[in-house]
Amino acid sequence: MWKEEDNKLKRTFEFKDFSEAFAFMTRVAILAEKHDHHPWWSNVWNTVNIELNTHDAGNIVTAKDLKLAAAIDKLIR
Repeated sequence: MWKEEDNKLKRTFEFKDFSEAFAFMTRVAILAEKHDHHPWWSNVWNTVNIELNTHDAGNIVTAKDLKLAAAIDKLIR
């Protein structure tokens, strides 16, 4: 589940291995381009950490972040 903390939506995703994590990041990258909204993220082996906030709105969580978070969630169902 996403949690709102420090003016960011945050979520950690874990996968079987690095290849699955990287494939997920590729799908998120394509989604982010479509939404014209790009996450802060990191990847170590099978774990992907994503943080979302809207820079243009003063680095706070907005509807744009919630929309992208919901779209990302659909990738893992």
